[in-house]
Amino acid sequence: MTPSSSADAPRASVAQILAEYTDLQLKLADPGVHADQGVARRLGRRYAELTPIVNSSNELASARGDLEAALEMVDEDPSFAAEAEVIAQRVADLETELGELLTPRDPDDSKDVILEVKAGEGGEESALFAGDLLRMYLRYAERRGWKTEVLSANESDLGGYKDATVAIKSPALSADGVWARLKFEGGVHRVQRVPVTESQGRIHTSAAGVLVAPEAEDVDVSIDPNDLRIDVFRSSGPGGQSVNTTDSAVRLTHIPTGIVVSMQNEKSQIQNRAAALRVLQSRLLLLKKEQQDAEKKALAGDVKASWGDQMRSYVLNPYQMVKDLRTEHEVGNTGAVLDGEIDDFIDAGIRWRANSRNAEN
Repeated sequence: MTPSSSADAPRASVAQILAEYTDLQLKLADPGVHADQGVARRLGRRYAELTPIVNSSNELASARGDLEAALEMVDEDPSFAAEAEVIAQRVADLETELGELLTPRDPDDSKDVILEVKAGEGGEESALFAGDLLRMYLRYAERRGWKTEVLSANESDLGGYKDATVAIKSPALSADGVWARLKFEGGVHRVQRVPVTESQGRIHTSAAGVLVAPEAEDVDVSIDPNDLRIDVFRSSGPGGQSVNTTDSAVRLTHIPTGIVVSMQNEKSQIQNRAAALRVLQSRLLLLKKEQQDAEKKALAGDVKASWGDQMRSYVLNPYQMVKDLRTEHEVGNTGAVLDGEIDDFIDAGIRWRANSRNAEN
């Protein structure tokens, strides 16, 4: 199934949504549907997406009924005019709310994500910063009640990470899932500080890359086995030393796109291959989204399937500052940010993209 662009999707009518909602209720009430957890989760996710629209529609219908009754009472007793005005304003507000809910959105907003952190320029200090970023996102997920699963982690000699991959999942189905919150976090994060590797107190600048992709399901991306090159090798730890004596690590290369995913955390080659395929599917889904958005010029700039777009700067020396280079949002408490307090940056990024899209239209 090819993912569609939200901006290019037709706007569904309330009647269509109510009919789909009723159909979903019937399907989700069928015990047979839950025998396939993948199908049940997709239906549940869609049900969660439609619920706010249905609730808003029902509230609007009720308010319109109240307004009609109030206007009839005004004809009999003018003292009800003020109450009718209040109800009329409520109707107008609900009409605006419903209109916003009906605006086509990113169809993957309810999805979980695969988040990758990769050390860049700066050697060991960059790996330490990558570790700081990984912890920042893990702490943020913890604050929101999301579940995390480290799929792969390649540690450096001093305890940082050369690269790490983590799955982030929301335990509750919601129209605004993990992807809706984290999709603008991808890009290059740069730090300026005196690193622990520096003996003379000199300030260094290093960088690490973050890649965020919606976690793909089998219906989202189909991979032809003939398009894969599979290599196996011996797992290694910090400094390159071998950490086991079997060729259990797996490297998948998707030949048509050149995307390479390596996994070595598990002792089983089968488990590493499954984890690598999971990440590869999500990278391919992200790439499809980027290609479609570029072709339609609808969401161009939303997501880049690369590590090369600088987006946030963290200055710890000589002063304290974290600044998003796209939105200009800036705070002085670097410790809080690196401890996962990044909602303000995420909200600013969402507003930035919405404003950019409106300007494009």
